[in-house]
Amino acid sequence: MDKKSIIGLVLIFLIFLGYMFWIKPSDEEIAARRRQDSINYVERMRADSLAQAEAMQKHLQDSLYQLAMTDTSLNDSTGAALAAAMKINLGQFEPNNGNQRLNVTVANKVMTTDLRSLGASVQKVVLEDFKTFGDGPLEIITPNPNNLDLMFVDSRNDVINTKMIPFATFVDGGQLVGDSFVKVPEGDSLTVSFRAYVRQADSLPADEDAYLEFRYVFYDDSYEVNFDVNFHNIKDFVSVTPNLTLNWQNSLNRQEQYDRSQKGRNANRNKDSERFYTTLFYKNSGDNPSSLKDGRDDEKQITTPIDWVAYKQQFFCAILMSEDGFRNAQQLQVTTDRSKEDDNYLCDMSSSLGVDYDAMADNFSMDMRMYFGPNKYRLLKDMDRGFERILPLGWGFFLTQWVSRFAIIPVFNFLEGFGWNYGIIIIILTLLLKIVIMPLTWSSYKTGAVMRHLKPEMDAINKKFPKQEQAMQKQQAMTQLQRKAGINPMAGCLPMLLQLPIIYAMFRFYPASIELRQKPFLWCDDLSSYDSILNLPFNIPLYGDHVSLFCLLMFAMQFLYTVYTMKQQQGQASMPGMKFMMYFMPFMMLFIFNSQSAALNIYYFFNLLLSMATMFIIRAVMTEDKVRARMAKAEAAGKGKPQKKSKFQQRLEEMQRMSEEMQKQQQRRK
Repeated sequence: MDKKSIIGLVLIFLIFLGYMFWIKPSDEEIAARRRQDSINYVERMRADSLAQAEAMQKHLQDSLYQLAMTDTSLNDSTGAALAAAMKINLGQFEPNNGNQRLNVTVANKVMTTDLRSLGASVQKVVLEDFKTFGDGPLEIITPNPNNLDLMFVDSRNDVINTKMIPFATFVDGGQLVGDSFVKVPEGDSLTVSFRAYVRQADSLPADEDAYLEFRYVFYDDSYEVNFDVNFHNIKDFVSVTPNLTLNWQNSLNRQEQYDRSQKGRNANRNKDSERFYTTLFYKNSGDNPSSLKDGRDDEKQITTPIDWVAYKQQFFCAILMSEDGFRNAQQLQVTTDRSKEDDNYLCDMSSSLGVDYDAMADNFSMDMRMYFGPNKYRLLKDMDRGFERILPLGWGFFLTQWVSRFAIIPVFNFLEGFGWNYGIIIIILTLLLKIVIMPLTWSSYKTGAVMRHLKPEMDAINKKFPKQEQAMQKQQAMTQLQRKAGINPMAGCLPMLLQLPIIYAMFRFYPASIELRQKPFLWCDDLSSYDSILNLPFNIPLYGDHVSLFCLLMFAMQFLYTVYTMKQQQGQASMPGMKFMMYFMPFMMLFIFNSQSAALNIYYFFNLLLSMATMFIIRAVMTEDKVRARMAKAEAAGKGKPQKKSKFQQRLEEMQRMSEEMQKQQQRRK
């Protein structure tokens, strides 16, 4: 090390040492920082204490709710003392404590809905035409004391939560006196109303013409339910504060394939796949639908109006929509209770939705609707609210949504009409798509077949121009050779790129298509999920705990396709490592697709099979004799004529000249 280097190192050390002393805080700053740390610690402890108190309060409220479901005498001394201890106050709605706690079950052709008079909420919705993978009832809404409630302040500044109010129950105008099961008349509707009355003073009875009403209207053959909240002649009993909060919550259970004989960690192996398709969607007024993070816990505070909220699972959803929109701040949340030991449990979703209240109106109504049903494209689209956008149809900016909505889904629905097995429909759809894109892929396959016959000439060009500085001459020679053969390698790249939207659209369409749910084909019981010919007693990372035969067939076909295409491209210039990547790809796809839907593996298998068949046909058509004859004809026609170069070729040659000139200048400087 020379003298200058030593001096430089010493100076760097001194500068670093001086900087450390310069940024060192003073004693006053250190003391202030310690005081602030102490304050922050106290604030954190206080926040933790408040959170624990809120959790305890919620637990106490839920305990009171459970008691209220079974005890009809909460207005006696014991019930009043318990309510006071838990700080539950029904305010001017107190007379309703004497109402019966009733359960009403409403059935139509497509679903059965359980409603509860305590809180006037929908407690459970079971779809009639669908089952879970274990052949159990498929619940869209599961029982929970916090399923639905309205919170507001009354004229005495008491906070009213409707989930604690036992409402009077009416079915088509007649009051019920016991639990009831009712069916919606065919071709007609049925109305279930819950009313909570108010009283003007403690010494007066309830006024039956002043009430808060939750009204549900069911239809004979519909997944939709009209839901209205009416404030009838009670403007003097509600605070002038124009804010109401509608809380909607649902605990979501697993519905799709997994081994229900397993417990704990083993049962959770396939939960991630179903959880990935589970998320909360919402639509801002005037905008396209948005969502929280897919498959993960997330929350969002929204201050702009929203039209609807959807709790979406892989194949089913529950939607709450408002005709006038939810106007105030909205809190949307997806959480997972890690303490739950139920293997069927998936996650919880909740929404706190603000509603404007007109304090001057004698009768104020919140007009809403609910949808409890399948994620079927036609059903969601026919409601004309943008619900079909919750389906995972791909990226809008890369045309995949357009391909799915205007090509794949219409053709798929058309083929459904023939009543064929859905496996056959997938194969026919694959064939039709292959025929449609054949003009795009033909030039690419043709280029590969011709290049194989040009291998001797290409090898000769590579030997003639082996040096780096001869790259432009080599490129010119290659281009001239390809022009004689009547091909353009660049023309084969664009068609392959144009296929990507279709490939990705298929990747998103099949796992999300409810038409394939629990539909068998050959050895597969459910085309929307993986097929398993062997369940492993252990879990292989990334691969899973089962062996999918359709995935193995897809892997074998892709490996053969790779071997064949690589043989076709022997002698062509390629990037280092490309050969390894091409052979590694089938093995990577084997791990990725083992737990994907059988429909997706069937599509890729037949798509690759048709691609190989196309390549065999082109190879048979584009014989070496035909290629040589075309080259001889092109060479004879081009004698004595100047070769016309494309603009792209001219730019490429100009860039090559500039590169060579820069290399020469660098060599001169050396």
